[in-house]
Amino acid sequence: MKNAILLIASLFFYAWGEPKFILVMLTSIIGNYLLALGVDKYRDNQRKVKGILVLTVVLNIGLLFVFKYADFVIRNINMATKANIPLLHLELPIGISFFTFQAISYVIDVYRKNGEVQKNPFYVALYISFFPQLIAGPIVQYSTVNEQIVNRTETFDKFSVGVCRFLAGFGKKVLLANNFAIIADHVFDNYANGGCPVALAWLGSFAYTFQILFDFSGYSDMAIGLGLMFGFKFEENFNYPYISQSIGEFWRRWHISLGNWFKEYVYFPLGGSRVSNMDKVIRNMLVVWLFTGIWHGAEWTFLIWGLLNFVCLVFERFTNFEERRIPGFIKWFYTMFIVNLGWTIFRSPDLVSAGHFIKSMFGVGTYAIWSNQVIMFLKEYGIFFVAAIIFSIPIGKRCNKLIVEKKVAAIGFDMIYPVLMIGIFLIGVTYLVKGSYNPFIYFNF
Repeated sequence: MKNAILLIASLFFYAWGEPKFILVMLTSIIGNYLLALGVDKYRDNQRKVKGILVLTVVLNIGLLFVFKYADFVIRNINMATKANIPLLHLELPIGISFFTFQAISYVIDVYRKNGEVQKNPFYVALYISFFPQLIAGPIVQYSTVNEQIVNRTETFDKFSVGVCRFLAGFGKKVLLANNFAIIADHVFDNYANGGCPVALAWLGSFAYTFQILFDFSGYSDMAIGLGLMFGFKFEENFNYPYISQSIGEFWRRWHISLGNWFKEYVYFPLGGSRVSNMDKVIRNMLVVWLFTGIWHGAEWTFLIWGLLNFVCLVFERFTNFEERRIPGFIKWFYTMFIVNLGWTIFRSPDLVSAGHFIKSMFGVGTYAIWSNQVIMFLKEYGIFFVAAIIFSIPIGKRCNKLIVEKKVAAIGFDMIYPVLMIGIFLIGVTYLVKGSYNPFIYFNF
Protein backbone atom coordinates (compact mmCIF):
# COMPACT_ATOMS: atom_id res chain seq x y z
CA MET A 1 0.00 0.00 0.00
CA LYS A 2 2.87 2.38 0.80
CA ASN A 3 4.43 1.74 -2.60
CA ALA A 4 1.07 2.11 -4.36
CA ILE A 5 0.54 5.54 -2.81
CA LEU A 6 4.05 6.67 -3.76
CA LEU A 7 3.71 5.34 -7.31
CA ILE A 8 0.41 7.14 -7.88
CA ALA A 9 1.89 10.33 -6.43
CA SER A 10 4.99 10.00 -8.63
CA LEU A 11 3.05 9.48 -11.87
CA PHE A 12 0.70 12.33 -10.96
CA PHE A 13 3.70 14.56 -10.20
CA TYR A 14 5.26 13.84 -13.59
CA ALA A 15 1.96 14.17 -15.46
CA TRP A 16 1.34 17.54 -13.77
CA GLY A 17 4.50 18.94 -15.34
CA GLU A 18 4.44 17.03 -18.65
CA PRO A 19 1.08 15.25 -19.16
CA LYS A 20 1.83 14.22 -22.74
CA PHE A 21 5.15 12.65 -21.77
CA ILE A 22 3.68 10.28 -19.21
CA LEU A 23 3.48 7.79 -22.10
CA VAL A 24 7.26 8.07 -22.59
CA MET A 25 7.73 7.31 -18.90
CA LEU A 26 5.34 4.34 -19.01
CA THR A 27 7.05 2.98 -22.14
CA SER A 28 10.40 3.07 -20.36
CA ILE A 29 8.93 1.34 -17.30
CA ILE A 30 7.17 -1.47 -19.19
CA GLY A 31 10.05 -2.03 -21.61
CA ASN A 32 12.72 -2.32 -18.91
CA TYR A 33 10.47 -4.46 -16.70
CA LEU A 34 10.16 -7.00 -19.54
CA LEU A 35 13.86 -6.81 -20.42
CA ALA A 36 14.87 -7.56 -16.82
CA LEU A 37 12.49 -10.52 -16.72
CA GLY A 38 14.16 -11.78 -19.90
CA VAL A 39 17.62 -11.44 -18.35
CA ASP A 40 16.51 -13.39 -15.30
CA LYS A 41 14.75 -16.10 -17.34
CA TYR A 42 17.62 -16.75 -19.77
CA ARG A 43 20.45 -16.21 -17.29
CA ASP A 44 22.04 -19.55 -18.19
CA ASN A 45 22.06 -18.72 -21.91
CA GLN A 46 24.80 -16.11 -22.28
CA ARG A 47 24.06 -15.52 -25.94
CA LYS A 48 20.44 -14.59 -25.27
CA VAL A 49 21.31 -12.56 -22.17
CA LYS A 50 23.92 -10.51 -24.01
CA GLY A 51 21.40 -9.92 -26.78
CA ILE A 52 18.88 -8.65 -24.21
CA LEU A 53 21.51 -6.37 -22.65
CA VAL A 54 22.39 -4.92 -26.06
CA LEU A 55 18.67 -4.41 -26.71
CA THR A 56 18.37 -2.68 -23.32
CA VAL A 57 21.09 -0.18 -24.19
CA VAL A 58 19.81 0.35 -27.73
CA LEU A 59 16.19 0.95 -26.68
CA ASN A 60 16.99 3.23 -23.73
CA ILE A 61 19.70 5.25 -25.45
CA GLY A 62 17.58 5.28 -28.61
CA LEU A 63 14.69 6.84 -26.68
CA LEU A 64 17.07 9.41 -25.21
CA PHE A 65 18.63 10.09 -28.63
CA VAL A 66 15.33 10.76 -30.38
CA PHE A 67 14.18 13.38 -27.89
CA LYS A 68 17.50 14.92 -26.87
CA TYR A 69 20.03 14.57 -29.69
CA ALA A 70 18.21 14.00 -32.97
CA ASP A 71 17.89 17.68 -33.89
CA PHE A 72 21.52 18.34 -32.89
CA VAL A 73 22.72 15.56 -35.22
CA ILE A 74 20.43 16.67 -38.06
CA ARG A 75 21.55 20.28 -37.66
CA ASN A 76 25.22 19.32 -37.90
CA ILE A 77 24.60 17.02 -40.89
CA ASN A 78 22.84 19.90 -42.64
CA MET A 79 25.76 22.23 -41.91
CA ALA A 80 28.39 19.72 -43.04
CA THR A 81 26.68 18.48 -46.22
CA LYS A 82 24.48 21.45 -47.18
CA ALA A 83 21.52 19.09 -46.91
CA ASN A 84 18.10 20.29 -45.84
CA ILE A 85 16.85 17.55 -43.55
CA PRO A 86 13.90 18.92 -41.54
CA LEU A 87 14.32 19.11 -37.76
CA LEU A 88 11.99 17.10 -35.52
CA HIS A 89 11.43 19.93 -33.00
CA LEU A 90 10.53 17.48 -30.24
CA GLU A 91 10.14 18.83 -26.73
CA LEU A 92 12.51 17.28 -24.19
CA PRO A 93 10.71 15.21 -21.55
CA ILE A 94 11.66 16.50 -18.11
CA GLY A 95 14.27 14.36 -16.36
CA ILE A 96 14.66 11.90 -19.27
CA SER A 97 18.45 11.67 -18.82
CA PHE A 98 17.99 10.69 -15.18
CA PHE A 99 15.22 8.11 -15.44
CA THR A 100 16.79 6.55 -18.56
CA PHE A 101 20.05 5.91 -16.69
CA GLN A 102 18.12 4.47 -13.75
CA ALA A 103 16.24 2.13 -16.08
CA ILE A 104 19.52 0.86 -17.59
CA SER A 105 20.89 0.40 -14.07
CA TYR A 106 17.93 -1.82 -13.16
CA VAL A 107 18.41 -4.30 -16.01
CA ILE A 108 22.21 -4.45 -15.64
CA ASP A 109 22.05 -4.86 -11.85
CA VAL A 110 19.63 -7.76 -12.27
CA TYR A 111 22.09 -9.32 -14.73
CA ARG A 112 24.97 -8.83 -12.26
CA LYS A 113 22.84 -10.24 -9.39
CA ASN A 114 23.23 -6.94 -7.53
CA GLY A 115 19.52 -7.00 -6.91
CA GLU A 116 16.58 -9.35 -7.30
CA VAL A 117 14.43 -9.05 -10.41
CA GLN A 118 11.08 -7.48 -9.59
CA LYS A 119 8.18 -9.67 -10.65
CA ASN A 120 5.82 -6.90 -9.59
CA PRO A 121 5.80 -4.26 -12.39
CA PHE A 122 4.57 -1.60 -9.97
CA TYR A 123 7.80 -1.87 -7.96
CA VAL A 124 9.83 -1.26 -11.12
CA ALA A 125 7.55 1.67 -11.91
CA LEU A 126 8.18 3.15 -8.46
CA TYR A 127 11.95 2.79 -8.80
CA ILE A 128 12.05 4.55 -12.19
CA SER A 129 9.44 7.22 -11.48
CA PHE A 130 9.91 7.98 -7.75
CA PHE A 131 9.16 11.70 -7.68
CA PRO A 132 11.73 13.13 -5.19
CA GLN A 133 14.66 12.47 -7.53
CA LEU A 134 12.83 11.91 -10.82
CA ILE A 135 13.35 15.39 -12.28
CA ALA A 136 16.99 16.18 -11.50
CA GLY A 137 18.57 13.30 -9.63
CA PRO A 138 20.49 12.06 -7.84
CA ILE A 139 20.72 9.04 -10.14
CA VAL A 140 19.80 6.08 -7.95
CA GLN A 141 21.34 2.74 -8.86
CA TYR A 142 18.94 -0.16 -8.42
CA SER A 143 21.42 -2.11 -6.29
CA THR A 144 21.30 0.62 -3.60
CA VAL A 145 17.51 0.70 -3.15
CA ASN A 146 16.10 -2.67 -4.24
CA GLU A 147 15.77 -3.86 -0.64
CA GLN A 148 14.26 -0.55 0.44
CA ILE A 149 11.47 -0.82 -2.13
CA VAL A 150 10.05 -3.92 -0.46
CA ASN A 151 11.38 -3.55 3.07
CA ARG A 152 11.87 -0.17 4.73
CA THR A 153 10.76 1.55 7.89
CA GLU A 154 9.57 5.09 8.49
CA THR A 155 10.49 6.70 11.79
CA PHE A 156 9.92 10.10 13.34
CA ASP A 157 13.69 10.66 13.44
CA LYS A 158 14.02 9.93 9.70
CA PHE A 159 11.12 12.23 8.97
CA SER A 160 12.59 14.99 11.12
CA VAL A 161 16.03 14.77 9.53
CA GLY A 162 14.41 14.56 6.11
CA VAL A 163 12.41 17.76 6.68
CA CYS A 164 15.55 19.64 7.78
CA ARG A 165 17.51 18.32 4.79
CA PHE A 166 14.71 19.35 2.45
CA LEU A 167 14.61 22.86 3.92
CA ALA A 168 18.38 23.23 3.59
CA GLY A 169 18.12 22.35 -0.10
CA PHE A 170 15.08 24.60 -0.50
CA GLY A 171 17.09 27.51 0.91
CA LYS A 172 20.05 26.80 -1.37
CA LYS A 173 17.80 26.78 -4.41
CA VAL A 174 15.45 29.67 -3.73
CA LEU A 175 17.66 32.06 -1.76
CA LEU A 176 21.10 31.45 -3.29
CA ALA A 177 20.86 29.83 -6.74
CA ASN A 178 17.96 31.99 -7.91
CA ASN A 179 19.69 35.24 -6.95
CA PHE A 180 22.95 34.23 -8.61
CA ALA A 181 20.91 33.32 -11.70
CA ILE A 182 19.84 36.97 -12.04
CA ILE A 183 23.49 38.10 -12.27
CA ALA A 184 24.70 35.22 -14.43
CA ASP A 185 21.84 35.45 -16.91
CA HIS A 186 22.21 39.23 -17.23
CA VAL A 187 25.93 39.03 -17.95
CA PHE A 188 25.94 35.95 -20.21
CA ASP A 189 22.84 36.92 -22.18
CA ASN A 190 23.74 40.58 -22.75
CA TYR A 191 27.36 39.93 -23.68
CA ALA A 192 27.05 36.70 -25.68
CA ASN A 193 28.70 38.45 -28.64
CA GLY A 194 31.64 39.76 -26.63
CA GLY A 195 32.64 43.18 -25.43
CA CYS A 196 31.95 42.50 -21.75
CA PRO A 197 34.09 44.52 -19.30
CA VAL A 198 36.68 42.26 -17.66
CA ALA A 199 35.48 42.66 -14.06
CA LEU A 200 31.85 42.10 -15.05
CA ALA A 201 32.77 38.98 -17.05
CA TRP A 202 34.53 37.48 -14.04
CA LEU A 203 31.64 38.43 -11.74
CA GLY A 204 29.20 36.74 -14.13
CA SER A 205 31.33 33.60 -14.25
CA PHE A 206 31.57 33.50 -10.42
CA ALA A 207 27.81 33.99 -10.16
CA TYR A 208 27.16 31.03 -12.46
CA THR A 209 29.74 28.92 -10.61
CA PHE A 210 27.76 29.46 -7.41
CA GLN A 211 24.39 29.18 -9.16
CA ILE A 212 25.02 25.73 -10.59
CA LEU A 213 26.38 24.43 -7.27
CA PHE A 214 23.44 25.61 -5.17
CA ASP A 215 20.86 24.84 -7.84
CA PHE A 216 21.90 21.22 -8.24
CA SER A 217 23.08 20.46 -4.71
CA GLY A 218 19.95 22.18 -3.42
CA TYR A 219 17.73 19.95 -5.54
CA SER A 220 19.74 16.89 -4.44
CA ASP A 221 19.29 17.88 -0.79
CA MET A 222 15.54 18.24 -1.33
CA ALA A 223 15.39 14.83 -3.03
CA ILE A 224 17.43 13.12 -0.29
CA GLY A 225 15.30 14.82 2.37
CA LEU A 226 12.03 13.76 0.75
CA GLY A 227 13.37 10.23 0.38
CA LEU A 228 14.13 10.09 4.11
CA MET A 229 10.64 11.34 4.91
CA PHE A 230 9.29 8.28 3.07
CA GLY A 231 11.84 5.88 4.57
CA PHE A 232 14.33 5.77 1.66
CA LYS A 233 18.02 6.50 2.12
CA PHE A 234 19.66 7.79 -1.05
CA GLU A 235 23.39 8.11 -1.59
CA GLU A 236 24.94 11.56 -1.18
CA ASN A 237 25.38 13.53 -4.40
CA PHE A 238 27.59 16.46 -3.33
CA ASN A 239 30.38 16.78 -0.80
CA TYR A 240 31.61 20.39 -0.83
CA PRO A 241 33.22 20.21 -4.28
CA TYR A 242 34.56 23.78 -4.19
CA ILE A 243 37.13 22.95 -1.51
CA SER A 244 38.83 20.46 -3.87
CA GLN A 245 42.56 20.66 -4.59
CA SER A 246 42.50 18.80 -7.91
CA ILE A 247 40.06 18.13 -10.73
CA GLY A 248 40.07 14.46 -9.73
CA GLU A 249 39.01 15.36 -6.18
CA PHE A 250 36.41 17.76 -7.57
CA TRP A 251 34.76 14.95 -9.51
CA ARG A 252 34.78 12.71 -6.44
CA ARG A 253 32.78 15.43 -4.71
CA TRP A 254 30.56 16.79 -7.54
CA HIS A 255 27.48 14.94 -8.88
CA ILE A 256 28.71 11.78 -7.20
CA SER A 257 25.82 9.66 -8.47
CA LEU A 258 26.60 10.46 -12.13
CA GLY A 259 30.31 9.73 -11.64
CA ASN A 260 29.51 6.43 -9.95
CA TRP A 261 27.08 5.51 -12.74
CA PHE A 262 29.66 6.04 -15.48
CA LYS A 263 32.26 4.21 -13.40
CA GLU A 264 30.01 1.19 -12.83
CA TYR A 265 28.39 0.89 -16.25
CA VAL A 266 30.95 2.35 -18.67
CA TYR A 267 34.47 2.69 -17.24
CA PHE A 268 34.74 -0.67 -15.45
CA PRO A 269 33.15 -2.70 -18.30
CA LEU A 270 35.73 -1.18 -20.68
CA GLY A 271 38.46 -2.43 -18.35
CA GLY A 272 38.93 0.66 -16.20
CA SER A 273 42.53 1.06 -15.08
CA ARG A 274 43.22 -2.68 -15.15
CA VAL A 275 43.83 -2.86 -18.89
CA SER A 276 47.18 -3.91 -20.33
CA ASN A 277 48.61 -0.51 -21.26
CA MET A 278 48.12 3.18 -20.51
CA ASP A 279 46.82 3.91 -24.01
CA LYS A 280 43.72 1.88 -23.19
CA VAL A 281 43.35 3.64 -19.84
CA ILE A 282 43.35 6.97 -21.67
CA ARG A 283 40.87 5.56 -24.20
CA ASN A 284 38.56 4.46 -21.40
CA MET A 285 38.78 7.87 -19.72
CA LEU A 286 38.11 9.60 -23.05
CA VAL A 287 34.98 7.53 -23.66
CA VAL A 288 33.66 8.31 -20.18
CA TRP A 289 34.24 12.05 -20.52
CA LEU A 290 32.82 12.24 -24.01
CA PHE A 291 29.69 10.54 -22.67
CA THR A 292 29.67 12.80 -19.60
CA GLY A 293 29.78 15.90 -21.78
CA ILE A 294 27.14 14.63 -24.19
CA TRP A 295 24.87 13.52 -21.32
CA HIS A 296 24.57 17.13 -20.19
CA GLY A 297 23.24 18.47 -23.46
CA ALA A 298 23.06 18.45 -27.24
CA GLU A 299 25.54 21.22 -27.94
CA TRP A 300 29.28 21.37 -28.72
CA THR A 301 29.91 23.39 -25.56
CA PHE A 302 29.10 20.36 -23.41
CA LEU A 303 31.41 18.15 -25.46
CA ILE A 304 34.30 20.64 -25.12
CA TRP A 305 33.57 20.97 -21.41
CA GLY A 306 33.84 17.18 -21.05
CA LEU A 307 37.11 17.14 -23.02
CA LEU A 308 38.53 19.90 -20.79
CA ASN A 309 37.91 17.74 -17.74
CA PHE A 310 39.39 14.72 -19.53
CA VAL A 311 42.62 16.59 -20.41
CA CYS A 312 43.02 17.83 -16.82
CA LEU A 313 42.40 14.38 -15.35
CA VAL A 314 44.93 12.77 -17.71
CA PHE A 315 47.46 15.47 -16.77
CA GLU A 316 46.88 14.88 -13.04
CA ARG A 317 47.06 11.10 -13.44
CA PHE A 318 50.39 11.06 -15.27
CA THR A 319 52.04 13.73 -13.11
CA ASN A 320 50.77 12.29 -9.79
CA PHE A 321 49.44 15.79 -9.16
CA GLU A 322 47.48 14.92 -6.02
CA GLU A 323 50.56 13.39 -4.34
CA ARG A 324 52.94 16.23 -5.20
CA ARG A 325 54.04 18.51 -2.41
CA ILE A 326 52.51 21.70 -3.74
CA PRO A 327 50.96 24.25 -1.33
CA GLY A 328 47.28 23.52 -0.88
CA PHE A 329 46.24 27.06 -1.82
CA ILE A 330 47.98 26.76 -5.20
CA LYS A 331 46.28 23.42 -5.85
CA TRP A 332 42.93 24.89 -4.88
CA PHE A 333 43.47 27.98 -7.07
CA TYR A 334 44.37 25.80 -10.07
CA THR A 335 41.32 23.61 -9.50
CA MET A 336 38.85 26.45 -9.16
CA PHE A 337 40.34 28.28 -12.15
CA ILE A 338 39.71 25.22 -14.35
CA VAL A 339 36.27 24.62 -12.81
CA ASN A 340 35.23 28.24 -13.33
CA LEU A 341 36.55 28.20 -16.91
CA GLY A 342 34.66 24.97 -17.53
CA TRP A 343 31.40 26.39 -16.19
CA THR A 344 31.83 29.41 -18.46
CA ILE A 345 31.93 27.08 -21.48
CA PHE A 346 29.09 25.01 -20.01
CA ARG A 347 26.84 28.09 -19.57
CA SER A 348 27.47 29.59 -23.00
CA PRO A 349 24.81 28.88 -25.66
CA ASP A 350 27.42 27.89 -28.26
CA LEU A 351 31.17 27.71 -28.82
CA VAL A 352 31.33 31.12 -30.51
CA SER A 353 29.69 32.79 -27.52
CA ALA A 354 31.96 30.84 -25.15
CA GLY A 355 35.02 32.07 -27.06
CA HIS A 356 33.80 35.69 -26.94
CA PHE A 357 33.08 35.49 -23.21
CA ILE A 358 36.41 33.90 -22.30
CA LYS A 359 38.24 36.54 -24.35
CA SER A 360 36.37 39.21 -22.39
CA MET A 361 37.46 37.59 -19.11
CA PHE A 362 41.09 38.07 -20.13
CA GLY A 363 40.66 41.50 -21.68
CA VAL A 364 40.90 40.41 -25.30
CA GLY A 365 38.58 42.31 -27.63
CA THR A 366 37.29 44.69 -24.96
CA TYR A 367 38.59 48.08 -23.93
CA ALA A 368 36.86 48.22 -20.54
CA ILE A 369 38.36 46.71 -17.41
CA TRP A 370 35.78 47.96 -14.94
CA SER A 371 32.01 48.46 -15.00
CA ASN A 372 29.73 50.27 -12.57
CA GLN A 373 27.40 47.28 -12.88
CA VAL A 374 29.91 45.33 -10.78
CA ILE A 375 29.42 47.75 -7.88
CA MET A 376 25.65 47.64 -8.36
CA PHE A 377 25.53 43.84 -8.29
CA LEU A 378 27.89 43.61 -5.30
CA LYS A 379 25.83 46.12 -3.32
CA GLU A 380 22.58 44.32 -4.08
CA TYR A 381 23.79 40.71 -3.93
CA GLY A 382 26.96 40.93 -1.82
CA ILE A 383 25.31 39.19 1.12
CA PHE A 384 24.52 36.22 -1.13
CA PHE A 385 28.17 35.96 -2.25
CA VAL A 386 29.25 35.94 1.41
CA ALA A 387 26.67 33.26 2.24
CA ALA A 388 27.71 31.22 -0.81
CA ILE A 389 31.35 31.21 0.26
CA ILE A 390 30.39 30.18 3.81
CA PHE A 391 28.11 27.36 2.65
CA SER A 392 30.64 26.12 0.08
CA ILE A 393 32.85 24.95 2.95
CA PRO A 394 31.93 22.31 5.58
CA ILE A 395 31.22 24.83 8.36
CA GLY A 396 27.50 24.04 8.33
CA LYS A 397 28.18 20.30 8.45
CA ARG A 398 30.50 20.73 11.44
CA CYS A 399 27.99 22.90 13.33
CA ASN A 400 25.26 20.33 12.63
CA LYS A 401 27.49 17.57 13.98
CA LEU A 402 28.12 19.52 17.16
CA ILE A 403 24.38 20.04 17.62
CA VAL A 404 23.61 16.36 17.05
CA GLU A 405 26.34 15.31 19.48
CA LYS A 406 24.94 17.76 22.07
CA LYS A 407 28.30 19.52 22.41
CA VAL A 408 26.85 22.99 21.99
CA ALA A 409 23.52 22.63 23.77
CA ALA A 410 24.78 24.56 26.77
CA ILE A 411 25.20 27.76 24.78
CA GLY A 412 21.86 27.52 23.01
CA PHE A 413 22.96 26.53 19.50
CA ASP A 414 20.57 23.59 19.58
CA MET A 415 17.69 26.09 19.76
CA ILE A 416 19.06 28.23 16.94
CA TYR A 417 18.88 25.35 14.43
CA PRO A 418 15.07 24.85 14.33
CA VAL A 419 14.53 28.62 14.32
CA LEU A 420 16.96 28.90 11.40
CA MET A 421 15.16 26.13 9.47
CA ILE A 422 11.77 27.78 10.00
CA GLY A 423 13.26 31.12 8.95
CA ILE A 424 14.66 29.63 5.73
CA PHE A 425 11.27 28.10 4.96
CA LEU A 426 9.31 31.33 5.53
CA ILE A 427 11.75 33.55 3.61
CA GLY A 428 11.95 31.03 0.77
CA VAL A 429 8.17 30.83 0.48
CA THR A 430 8.05 34.64 0.43
CA TYR A 431 10.43 34.67 -2.54
CA LEU A 432 8.28 32.12 -4.37
CA VAL A 433 4.99 33.89 -3.62
CA LYS A 434 6.26 37.21 -4.96
CA GLY A 435 7.22 35.44 -8.20
CA SER A 436 11.00 35.67 -7.98
CA TYR A 437 13.17 34.36 -10.82
CA ASN A 438 13.17 30.57 -10.47
CA PRO A 439 15.10 28.67 -13.19
CA PHE A 440 16.09 25.01 -12.70
CA ILE A 441 19.33 24.29 -14.54
CA TYR A 442 19.20 20.50 -14.47
CA PHE A 443 15.60 20.29 -15.70
CA ASN A 444 17.20 20.74 -19.13
CA PHE A 445 19.06 17.45 -18.84
